[in-house]
Amino acid sequence: MRVIIALFFCAFLVSCDDTDKGDNQKFLPESNGNINNISVVVDNALWEGKVGERIRDIFAAPLNGLPVDEPKFSMRQIPTQVFDGFATRSRIILKIEKGNLDPTTKIVNEAFAKPQTVAVIEGKTDQEIIDQLEENKAKILDAFNKEEVKEKQRRINLSLLNTKEIETNLGFKINIPSVYKIGKATDDFFWIRKSLSNTKTMDLVFYEVPIETISKGDSTIVDIVKMRDKITTTKIPGEDNIAMTVEDAYVPSLFETIIDNKPAYEVRGIWEIEGEYMSGPFVTYAIEDEVNNRYLIADGYVYAPSLSKRSLVFELESIIKSIAIK
Repeated sequence: MRVIIALFFCAFLVSCDDTDKGDNQKFLPESNGNINNISVVVDNALWEGKVGERIRDIFAAPLNGLPVDEPKFSMRQIPTQVFDGFATRSRIILKIEKGNLDPTTKIVNEAFAKPQTVAVIEGKTDQEIIDQLEENKAKILDAFNKEEVKEKQRRINLSLLNTKEIETNLGFKINIPSVYKIGKATDDFFWIRKSLSNTKTMDLVFYEVPIETISKGDSTIVDIVKMRDKITTTKIPGEDNIAMTVEDAYVPSLFETIIDNKPAYEVRGIWEIEGEYMSGPFVTYAIEDEVNNRYLIADGYVYAPSLSKRSLVFELESIIKSIAIK
């Protein structure tokens, strides 16, 4: 009987301890919202003035590498006085606070919901707020983009393509939606497609090149474009000897980034098939893999005339950013 009473007492203490822990944990609802949509919490007067103009200049600026201007983010303004309840559950939020406040910028995760990224900008005057926007725009854009890539990858992971052959031949893991199909597979080259209609497609290409193929410096982008043109001309199946190359009229953009904790180059631009009036956006990542003395190349491109391209390219970007080199 003593043993039974002791066990009951211990169970009671554990139960009380668990209850206390639960009471101390903050409950957060699930966040919501379309991909790449920002809720901008700001008073109407600021939104309609120079502060709102600067916000739109930064966050609705045209995305690099698209044939028609499309904004980096879509935005909806929420007046401060009605920012409550369901409105607080947006996945990415930009909050502007003007008052007797020192100028500062804070990035907070899961302030009102989960997952969520909130950027809060404070200042006494319009100019202080604008200065904070300008000084911290790169940091805020990066935080918002990472949150949206994470959310897109979560949705992608719900149903995945079997990529074991890629892992075996090219030495990396990647999460690709099962709606994509392998169009061509060899020991060192993979071409994977998603059909949007009879004529519209999204494509992914994976291969490797010796590390000396891409030099570091002024000629980096030249080397990557030359490499890409060669691969798409010789490796991607075409009809009547047509070849997809980078369009000369659009100068590609080059950025440095990190994928799988490795330095990488990101190139965005427009491809074309000369004489066929076919073109579209592409994004190419060259991931430096020093251990294997190579660059792993992941290229995504879209052919979807009449469709918005921002979300399509973002899907390809999110897939590629799931790469994990073995």
